[in-house]
Amino acid sequence: MEETDVVQKVEGPVPAIRSLIARSVELQEEGTKVEHELAELARTRTESTATLLSFASTTNQYSKQQTAMAEERTALTREQTRLSTRSTELANIRTELSRERSGLAGQRTDLAVHRTDLARQRNTLARERTDMAGLRTDLSQTRTTLAESRNTLAERRTRLSTQRTELARARTYLALVRTGLACLVLGISLFRYFGVSRWTVFDAVLAVGSVVVIGWGSRGYARASGRVKHLDALLSAP
Repeated sequence: MEETDVVQKVEGPVPAIRSLIARSVELQEEGTKVEHELAELARTRTESTATLLSFASTTNQYSKQQTAMAEERTALTREQTRLSTRSTELANIRTELSRERSGLAGQRTDLAVHRTDLARQRNTLARERTDMAGLRTDLSQTRTTLAESRNTLAERRTRLSTQRTELARARTYLALVRTGLACLVLGISLFRYFGVSRWTVFDAVLAVGSVVVIGWGSRGYARASGRVKHLDALLSAP
């Protein structure tokens, strides 16, 4: 009886301990879950805080943009006011210009009438100019004919001048031939008069030089005569 009572006393608190242990495990698991949830909430709060900071930064940027847009709108309003004032001034200037244009239109009408009169005078002068142009054409034709005659006479004068030059050249060559003949006659006369002496060399040189001069003069004269005949043929041609 005593052992049975002891066993019952020992086994009596074991289920309670087990239940306590199980409860403690459940509480630990719930604590772990709560810690996880707290960590998740902290992470969510961090993300929310970052989102709020980003939203605040974006709101700040939008505020700055709105401020800049407000400043631009103010500047545009001022510019619009200035342009309106300028438009009014331009309208006044345009009105003045319209008045001046009206005055100029009257002057233009007067000038148009004057231009019509000048056009009539120009037509009259054009007819006179046409008549004078016809007269000028006739005079030009006459001048052309006279110029052709003058050119023909100039060519004839040029040929006559060339012929005169060739005749003068032929005369020069004839003078050389005459001089050579005179020197040749002198040399032969000296040789015949003095015979063979120490002056014979001089006589021979004089005679030979005279023959050379006569040959050169004769050749030049023949060439000049040919040119003169050629120029005579040209002058005789129509």
